[in-house]
Amino acid sequence: MVKFDNVTKRYGALTVLDSLNLEIAPNEKVAIIGPSGSGKTTVLRMLMTLERINDGVIYVDGEPLTHMHKNGELVPADEKHLRRVRGNIGMVFQHFNLFPHMTALKNCMEAPVHVLGLSKKEAEERAAELLDMVGLADKKNHYPNQLSGGQQQRVAIARALAMRPKVMLFDEVTSALDPELVGEVLNVIRKLGKEHNLTMLMVTHQMGFAKEFADRVCFFYGGKIAEQGTPEEIFNNPKEERTRQFLSAVLEAG
Repeated sequence: MVKFDNVTKRYGALTVLDSLNLEIAPNEKVAIIGPSGSGKTTVLRMLMTLERINDGVIYVDGEPLTHMHKNGELVPADEKHLRRVRGNIGMVFQHFNLFPHMTALKNCMEAPVHVLGLSKKEAEERAAELLDMVGLADKKNHYPNQLSGGQQQRVAIARALAMRPKVMLFDEVTSALDPELVGEVLNVIRKLGKEHNLTMLMVTHQMGFAKEFADRVCFFYGGKIAEQGTPEEIFNNPKEERTRQFLSAVLEAG
């Protein structure tokens, strides 16, 4: 469903991702862990085309995202191609990024109407259904400033789902929340994983959740995948010294 083929991202002299090769199967749930600055969030930002890559190709659902076919060659994608392929991907950010002047319902209707061309009625029905799914049916007419952080993040999840993506990206979605609100957002993500055919990539510091939820854990260090495996392999029997150091530091702090 997602493939990084020798993808490199540089900022000037700094290489943030170094020849990354990563394949994610349809419906696979992958947790990305690692220290700050290891390139974790850059992976998601490149998939959302918020960052241009320097080398390599990213594929989504068998089609190049960052490039397109032209006269028998792969050339860098134009804006129209990026928009079309990116339509398969939804992202939920660390900070909720909701439109403050719109209700929860309107936040979830905006893109389906303007991007997918849904009628207002259809978009409203879809938005109401998704808000119900994330447990916020009774808050659909509330504005973001009337909602708790956990509720705002659940609206953000519903809004991303309203576009019917095949791939969902979660970037540290609980890190801006008070500890007691973390559980309600993780419960929604659990529910999504069980009830929907979604491929999910999650950058997270919630090691317990990664261990329980992910099919595969990738430990990033220095712009590369230093180690990957099942949660049992990574958390219970890491092979790399750097993985062991990171996990012992994070689990002690937790």
